Amino acid sequence: MKKPRLSFWQIWNMSFGFFGIQFGFALQNANVSRIFETLGASIDAIPVLWIAAPVTGLIIQPVIGHMSDNTWTRLGRRRPYFLAGAILASISLIIMPNSPSLWIAAGMLWIMDASINVSMEPFRAFVGDMLPPEQRTVGFSMQSFFIGTGAIIASALPYVFTNLFNVSNTAPEGEIPASVKLSFYIGAAVFFFSVAWTVFTSNEYSPEELRKFSGKETDGANSGIEKLPVSQSGKFIKYGIYWLVTGILLLLIFASFIYIDYGLTVFFGGIALFGLLQIIAGAISKSSQNGFVTVINDLYGMPKTMKQLAAVQFFSWFALFAMWIYTTPAVAHHIFGAQDTSSQLYNEGADWVGVLMAVYNGFAAVMAFFIMWLAKKTNRKTVHTISLIAGGIGLISFYFIKNPGLLLISELGIGLAWASILAMPYAILTGSLPQNKLGVYMGIFNFFIVIPQITAAAILGFFVRDIFGNEAIYALLLGGMSMILAAFLVHFVDDDDD
Repeated sequence: MKKPRLSFWQIWNMSFGFFGIQFGFALQNANVSRIFETLGASIDAIPVLWIAAPVTGLIIQPVIGHMSDNTWTRLGRRRPYFLAGAILASISLIIMPNSPSLWIAAGMLWIMDASINVSMEPFRAFVGDMLPPEQRTVGFSMQSFFIGTGAIIASALPYVFTNLFNVSNTAPEGEIPASVKLSFYIGAAVFFFSVAWTVFTSNEYSPEELRKFSGKETDGANSGIEKLPVSQSGKFIKYGIYWLVTGILLLLIFASFIYIDYGLTVFFGGIALFGLLQIIAGAISKSSQNGFVTVINDLYGMPKTMKQLAAVQFFSWFALFAMWIYTTPAVAHHIFGAQDTSSQLYNEGADWVGVLMAVYNGFAAVMAFFIMWLAKKTNRKTVHTISLIAGGIGLISFYFIKNPGLLLISELGIGLAWASILAMPYAILTGSLPQNKLGVYMGIFNFFIVIPQITAAAILGFFVRDIFGNEAIYALLLGGMSMILAAFLVHFVDDDDD
């Protein structure tokens, strides 16, 4: 039995919550580095403070995915998580710009990102739940549209408040400007009401209906998944030991003979922790098959297409995270020539970054429909390759451009890449996944978004401080090259639905 096609407005309603989700993410991406620097963070410490966000996603998303796969309430399967995350994220957005110290701000980033992830992760699986295969590219492209439109407004809010409504964009040293605070308050309201719109205007198929649909849609999908026995205790323990020992050895070698800082400590510690978690899963799987063991088991059973996309995602998101962390200091220092974070010139540069973020997100919203059309005329791999190359060139151009206005052209390439990153990998992936594990596999797929972000947060501080002489612009150059490498790797991905 095949799922019925949904109307344009049904797809609109089920995707509208992403407007609020990206509103919150855009405020975070455009302003958190500014908040950290204002509260006293040094340029090389910023990536370490950002580690909270990807680590949170690494933990939260597969857990929420597994839970939502096995939930059914009066609100449905995914919608309870949409709503719970929206409530928590809205509260966090109100508190974040009022943080009295740097470490409280870092902690709030952790809480805020966890809350946003609770809402966001089930939205990806929602498309797979509700749409037939021929409409999934449309569904993910619609999400890209709302991600872009939400981010346009959110990213530009501080600039708009200052230049149109005369709200101050400066404050005494160590205080967050009023324009930023007001932007976060509006973001809290938009986040909640946008997600609530999707929750109360969209329905979900019951578990019984999904089982009827799944037979036809997952026969081909299951063929790409390694058939693993329920218990993989020996495999978990063996590979867990490898990861644990590797993490400990790298930490000892770098600490004793090379260089160590907090970011690298977290990075190597994360490798060791991943090994320890596998060992624990192996130990308890002999007597129990709980959600934790299931997630580890599914990690080993990833479809071939998912493994191929993992490499593309790694280099794509490494580039994006370098951009989010370092665009503000790169533009303010390299292009505006400002060093004092409390100066008018620095805050003008930071406000302009908000405009740049709005432009790339706005262009992404427009291009979401274009890439959907282009994918039908060519294929999803071609679209993704072209888009990533354009994004890489856009990031690299920041080094050569001295006129802030010309950076708007650079943002067009980045916007095209962003639109494709938000749609094409998920449209390719969904066709290779079994219906009854969409949530957990979407959560595991997030590993390959989070791991490059943790890597970037761990190593970019070292590169910027000790190799690039505290010049943040070189981090954007590195990000551009990483995105072009991701474009090359798209060639090796199998797309089962094309």
